[in-house]
Amino acid sequence: MFNLRGLWRRHRRKVFVAVGVFGGSYALYKLYQAHSARVLYLEDERRVDELIKTQLQQHFESIQRISDTTTLPYAMHYLRSRMLEELDLSAITDRLMQGKEQPSSLTAKEKLELWEQLKNLSFTKTVSSLWAMTMLCLYVRVQVNILGRHLYVETARGLGSSQLLDKEDSLNSHGQQEFLGTADFLSTYGVTSLISSMQNAVVDVMKEKQLKDLFSVAQLRETITRILESFMGSDDSNHWLNYLLPEDATTYRQLMAVSSNGSGNSSFFMDISKLEKLMGETRAVLSRTLPCYP
Repeated sequence: MFNLRGLWRRHRRKVFVAVGVFGGSYALYKLYQAHSARVLYLEDERRVDELIKTQLQQHFESIQRISDTTTLPYAMHYLRSRMLEELDLSAITDRLMQGKEQPSSLTAKEKLELWEQLKNLSFTKTVSSLWAMTMLCLYVRVQVNILGRHLYVETARGLGSSQLLDKEDSLNSHGQQEFLGTADFLSTYGVTSLISSMQNAVVDVMKEKQLKDLFSVAQLRETITRILESFMGSDDSNHWLNYLLPEDATTYRQLMAVSSNGSGNSSFFMDISKLEKLMGETRAVLSRTLPCYP
């Protein structure tokens, strides 16, 4: 017993040092393990983030190609044809040509009225086309960016990103096409009301202009700006949105069913609430867009 005590007294410092070294080594080992695990976790997160970014870029470029090569050119062509159809000036010009060739066929008053109509309709056609094509381009760009966001959400969720908590419905290719297809609403349903409202603005501004008045480039620019300001001016600052997109998804589906005579394949349609969500986001973005005229 005394030998053990003596042995302890002689070697206890060594024992303490050994225990301290062992404990410190163990603590450093655990610290190293934790650090290694953290590094591996961060590397995995970085790889996942890079994969998400890559797939997002691919998705976005795919939608952008669809927009630039199909949706926007077709929508612009369709809009142009609808404008020409709704604002056909040939009847007026034919009557004026006939009056020129046969002076007795038109009275002076009739000629003046026809020239006045031609003046107003020409400005209506020009300014309506300018506004409609600009807004249609804006609308399609907003659609593409909204689809890009939703595809990012779906890609990140599919890869199990821990930072994403949103639970959203899947957006398949048919759903994307249906949403992009709403760009035709302006040309199909909104253009008639647009032209009517624009014509009222033109008549209000152009009543000060005489047929014999000359226009400089600056005066023409000012006149077009005044027409646009008159057209956009309303108690409801966002009334112009009703020309671009339908009031809600249900109304849009009903209009599409009527125009297609029920021949559309409803299995390709996305869930109505999903379409409503996308259209609501589009309306919200556009409503924050403040028109600025030069």
